[in-house]
Amino acid sequence: MVRKAAALVSAGRPTAPPRNVLFIELAEMGTTVLAAPAVQQLRARYPDCKVFFLLFKHIDASMRVLDITPDEQVLTIDVSNLASFTRDSLKVLRQCHQLRIDTVINLEMFARFSSILSYLSGARTRVGFHAFTQPGLYCGNLLTHRVLYNPHLHTWQSLRALVDALDEPPGDVPFGKIAAAPDRDCVVAAVTSSDSERAAMWNLVAASNPGLRNKRLVVVNPNASKLIEIRKWPLPRYAELVERLLADPANACVLTGIASEHEDAQFIVDRVKNDRLVNLVGKTSLRQLIDLFNIADVLVSNDSGPAHFAALTGIHIVVFFGPETPVLYRPLSPRVTTMYSHYACSPCVSAYNQRKSACTDNRCLQVIGVDEVHQTVVDILNRGAKAR
Repeated sequence: MVRKAAALVSAGRPTAPPRNVLFIELAEMGTTVLAAPAVQQLRARYPDCKVFFLLFKHIDASMRVLDITPDEQVLTIDVSNLASFTRDSLKVLRQCHQLRIDTVINLEMFARFSSILSYLSGARTRVGFHAFTQPGLYCGNLLTHRVLYNPHLHTWQSLRALVDALDEPPGDVPFGKIAAAPDRDCVVAAVTSSDSERAAMWNLVAASNPGLRNKRLVVVNPNASKLIEIRKWPLPRYAELVERLLADPANACVLTGIASEHEDAQFIVDRVKNDRLVNLVGKTSLRQLIDLFNIADVLVSNDSGPAHFAALTGIHIVVFFGPETPVLYRPLSPRVTTMYSHYACSPCVSAYNQRKSACTDNRCLQVIGVDEVHQTVVDILNRGAKAR
């Protein structure tokens, strides 16, 4: 009732240009890359505004890599335990009021916590996706600009629509009655590596085998977020692919991932047993991962955050889709090859079901054979497709 009364009082008032804007993207590191065009559009339209970003602390490295906003304008919540989560949530709300946040753009599609934070921030303008007749998207009714989520647009376009909604006439139902951003507006700044950063990465890759410096590098990311594990191409397929790639003495492979994914990487190492296979799982920061992409030729990956960060470099990306679709989540790079089976049940994971699937047998990924993937990677390597 309080929210409705406040909405009635503020209805029809002229909306001042945003001055202090907070983007909220809590948990999905890859989404920070997909949100970059939206941030660019906001700055182009309102050059005097200050941009703040709120995310969970364990993914805050993405802000430093993207250089979207200064470090002091990045707010974080530590979710490692209940005490830190509570402490930081209250701290963030105090910061929002101290910083006089006037506009919140909630990039989350179904997380109610982000909607609550938006409302309690004190921001007069709160933009986000609203359920309307799509109950899977429901995250409360605390928005001033309720944008309709369109599952037929790429995610970067959907996130850009949140920024565009700021210029729509007040009272639109739903917001989003504007032309979708064209592909030419999808510009993501490249992240380069200095000569010293490249040299340091080569030193790490070739630490146990100096001969790797002259090889073509294929980076292999066999993991995906534990939130949606059915996005994984089968691990034995990865092992077979690596083994076949290393049958060519001109190639070397590097395994990547976070420390908790060590077991999967060790499975591949034990199966392949080759001194041109380097296991860097748990041994690189996000910034170093970018450096690795900048010296390598191809990345083979499940649909996950590393594929999106690879789009900031010149590496060619081969990425598997099945439970999710490349129509919505294709990395923002011209050098991407998607492997997708187009099964009738795919995609089964979406914002509509809060990215939860009943599937326990991801045949949409299993049907993608090693022969097909191997030939795709070989063709890319032979074309020398990497933009160095």
